[in-house]
Amino acid sequence: MNLSFSETRYPAIDEAIDTALTSKRLVGTVVLIAKDGETVYRRAAGFADREASIPVKENTIFRLASITKPIVTIAAMRLVEQGRIGLDDRVTKWLPDFRPRLEDGREPVILIRHLLTHTSGLSYCFTAENGPYVRAGVSDGVDQPGLSLAENLRRIASAPLLFEPGTGWQYSVSMDVLGGVIEKETGKRLGDVVAELVMRPLGLSDTAFTVVDRNRLAAAYVDGAPEPKRMGDTEKLWALDGFVTFAPDRIFNLDSYHSGGGGMAGTAADVLTILETIRKGGAPLLCEATVRQMTTNQVSALLEPTRPGFGFGFGWAVILDPQAAGLPVSPGSLQWGGVYGHHWFIDPVRNVTAVGLTNTTLEGMWGQFTLDLKKAVSASF
Repeated sequence: MNLSFSETRYPAIDEAIDTALTSKRLVGTVVLIAKDGETVYRRAAGFADREASIPVKENTIFRLASITKPIVTIAAMRLVEQGRIGLDDRVTKWLPDFRPRLEDGREPVILIRHLLTHTSGLSYCFTAENGPYVRAGVSDGVDQPGLSLAENLRRIASAPLLFEPGTGWQYSVSMDVLGGVIEKETGKRLGDVVAELVMRPLGLSDTAFTVVDRNRLAAAYVDGAPEPKRMGDTEKLWALDGFVTFAPDRIFNLDSYHSGGGGMAGTAADVLTILETIRKGGAPLLCEATVRQMTTNQVSALLEPTRPGFGFGFGWAVILDPQAAGLPVSPGSLQWGGVYGHHWFIDPVRNVTAVGLTNTTLEGMWGQFTLDLKKAVSASF
C-alpha cells in the first residue's frame, strides 16, 4: 500500500489517515492542507485502483460529486457581479417552463437565491424512498448517463415542492436548476462557463465535467465489510431516507447533462486552490463583499431543527456554533463534501483550509475519517 508522506510530518494527521486505511474504511485518499496561504501538508495514500494495485498520487482525479456545488456557485456569483443574474430574479426569467407546484396546486415564485441556499422547496431522490422524485425519474446528477438537462428539468418540475420557497431548507437538485439558468444566460454549456469564469483565471486544468486523463481517474468504492466494495456499472446505496444511485461511467458519456450539483471530476490540488481563493477574499474571481455574503449564514435558523449549530451560505455550510454542531473548528468555519467520498473545511480563524478526497462512499464524506481529520488538523494548527 502506498503510504507516501508529506515532507513535513504532522503525526496526528498521519494517524487519522493511517487508521482509516489500515482498518479498511478507505481505499485511497489525497489530503492537502494549507495554513496562512501555504500548503503545509500533502499526502497521497492507499490505492486509486485496489484491484490493479495502482497507488493514489497527488494528481489523481476523483469524481467530485457535490464538491461541484461550490465551484458552480462561484461561477454564478461572478455572473451576479457582472449584473447578468440577480439574486432576487425569478428562475422563470431563464427557464419559463420550470414551474413546479406545491401539493395544494399553487405555483410559488422560486428565486435565484432560493437555488443557491437550498430553500427552493426542491429535493433529491435519496431524501425519500419511492418519493415523487423517484417516481418522476429525476436524476440526482451522478446517475442516468446521457440524460439531457431539459428532460431532467422537466422531471423535476413535475414533482411537487416540499414547501413554499424561502420557508424551509432541504438539500436538493437546486444547483442543477441553477446550471440550467447559467446555460440559458450564457448560451454555453455549464462546463464551458465554469472553465471560463473559475478554472482558467486560476490556472487550473484538471477539474471539469469530463475527465482530462482517464488513466488518472480513481476507481469508485462503497463502504463494506471486511473491506470496501468496488462499484459496478450501477450502484444503489442507502443514504438518509432513500437510495443514492451511482453510475461511475456517467462522466465518460458526453451527452450527460452538466450537473451543477454533482457532475465534475478533479484533483485535490485544484479544489484546494479554489477554496483558498475564497478564504483569502476572492481575488481574482470575486470581490470581498461578495465573498462575505457567500460565507455568511443566509438561511436564518431554518437548519437548526435538524442540524444544530449549522447555517448555510452560498455553496457551503457555515458552522455557527461549533459546540452545538459537535465539531472541533472555529465559529464561521465553512464545510461541505461529496457523496463519492470527499470532505473539506475552511477554518477562517486558524487560516486553515483542508481537503480530503477519497474514493470511498460514504466513509470519506461523513464517516469517522472526516471527524478524525478535523480533530487532527485542529490539534496540529
